[in-house]
Amino acid sequence: QVQLVESGGGLVQPGGSLRLSCAASGRIFRINAMSWFRQAPGKERELVASITQGGATNYADSVKGRFTISRDNAKNTMALQMNTLKPEDTAVYYCNAWILSSTLTNYWGQGTQVTVTS
Repeated sequence: QVQLVESGGGLVQPGGSLRLSCAASGRIFRINAMSWFRQAPGKERELVASITQGGATNYADSVKGRFTISRDNAKNTMALQMNTLKPEDTAVYYCNAWILSSTLTNYWGQGTQVTVTS
């Protein structure tokens, strides 16, 4: 049973920083692309950042220059360093990954709440 578990969410003031982590566990042969998505109340889930197995990254325009995605292939983990946070970054953040176990399957974490408010 493959699982993705996020951690690191919380409450922060505007301009502050948070670091989210995602750990994959289970019978894993390989993890392809990994991504962070977020969903704010009343809005659709949107892609925040993604990273390939080789380390190539892609960011939503709204977070470029403020967020940094990274991964550790040996540990099956991914992180999102979020700096200069804004109230509009408030959302539930989800880890997503394409994982080869018995088959190649797309997995989601349970989500972690990030709230940016003064």
